[in-house]
Amino acid sequence: MEFSFEIVALVIFIIAMVFVFKTINVVPQQHAWVVERLGKYHATLAPGLNIVIPFIDRIAYKHVLKEIPLDVPPQVCITRDNTQLQVDGILYYQVTDAMRASYGASNYVQAITQLAQTTLRSVIGKMELDKTFEERDHINTTIVNAIDESAANWGVKVLRYEIKDLTPPAEILHSMQRQITAEREKRALIAASEGRRQEQINIASGEREASIARSEGERQASINRAQGEASAIVALAEASATALRQVGAAIREPGGEDAMNLRVAEHYVDAFSKLAKTNNSIIVPANLGEMSGLIASALQIVKTQK
Repeated sequence: MEFSFEIVALVIFIIAMVFVFKTINVVPQQHAWVVERLGKYHATLAPGLNIVIPFIDRIAYKHVLKEIPLDVPPQVCITRDNTQLQVDGILYYQVTDAMRASYGASNYVQAITQLAQTTLRSVIGKMELDKTFEERDHINTTIVNAIDESAANWGVKVLRYEIKDLTPPAEILHSMQRQITAEREKRALIAASEGRRQEQINIASGEREASIARSEGERQASINRAQGEASAIVALAEASATALRQVGAAIREPGGEDAMNLRVAEHYVDAFSKLAKTNNSIIVPANLGEMSGLIASALQIVKTQK
């Protein structure tokens, strides 16, 4: 009897421990557990210690309230200009209502994945191939708005969608590469022509400035030469005037006029001696009497000076 009592006590203890473990539930932070009572939704357990009734209440669903990334499988989309484009994206969502997430859809993850793919095909189909690479932000925003409206009934909030990769067919890639190469060559040619144009402008400007500098130099040199010649003429005139004044003063002195006549006679004789012979010909004055009279006057002056 004692052995049977110990067994019963042990069974009761085990059942009691099971009741305790079934009754007390600790929900982690950023989690939400859905409790069903007799097969019907009863409550949503918040993070912390929670009490439920064993064998009557059960934890039917457990949800994570953190932001969750969802990889959307790649798919082929047709653009407006009938070009195939493989698109690969990633979706970020968060469970906001645990009860709706449990009963709003049988599989909300699959639902938002399918909705993201169909919305993406619709958006890409309205755009040309070149625009799909330029309007990635517009595509992301459109998909988020379209999915979030439907996902609200599933207790899910779609936060953002990001396109990871856009892959056109190989022939399209080659064509785009050739187009990019042509654009680069075009820009290079334009840059080279602009460089040559600027070079010619710089050379013309340099030649113009050099020509102006040369003309200014020549002008200044001409001015300097003219000023020098004028100064020389003025100096010569002043010297001649001084000499004439001195000669005039000397003439006014006693015997000055005779000395003047003698000097003129000497210059006359000297000039005649230089011009007397030209090409072995003798030049004789037309009036020899004038010359003899001039020489006689000169001799008389000399005698008088003695």
